[in-house]
Amino acid sequence: MALTPDDVVTKQFQHVRFKDGFDPDEVDDFLDEVVLEWRKALDENAELKAKLAAYESGEKVAAPVAEAPAAAAPAAEGGAPAAATAGIIELAQRLHDEHVAEGKSQRDQLIADAKAQASKILADAEQKSREETARLERERNVLESKIAELHDFERSYRTQLRSYIEGQLRDLDEKGGPAGDASAQ
Repeated sequence: MALTPDDVVTKQFQHVRFKDGFDPDEVDDFLDEVVLEWRKALDENAELKAKLAAYESGEKVAAPVAEAPAAAAPAAEGGAPAAATAGIIELAQRLHDEHVAEGKSQRDQLIADAKAQASKILADAEQKSREETARLERERNVLESKIAELHDFERSYRTQLRSYIEGQLRDLDEKGGPAGDASAQ
């Protein structure tokens, strides 16, 4: 259970008999001072939370007229709470700036890494494309040379076949000439 200023105000202590103790009035006065300072700190905390929420939501923060003297009072009474608050806000702003800078640095690093990886992938793809084009060109040259060989073989074969058939026809004409004359008689 959280302790509140009202808990301090309403707290009752038992009086001790036959023993030394503190003066109850002095303890009560001190506790009253503690409660006042505590309430001021709680009010200031609530005000700072509201300002922070407004700042985070993008709204302009304007201190209400009634709260302005209350905010100035701690500064006049020694400045410790106001200085602490300013220090906390400064620390929060510095942490925010560091996180933003770190985020930007990580973003820039990720972009640079992605660009480097994209360049490498592109270079690899271009290299593979050149290699595949060269391989296909070599294969095409081999096929064209085989086609040329087949054309030469076809011409040679036709020439040889024609010569063979013409030779056979001559032989047939020569053999069939005298035998054909004899059978005609």
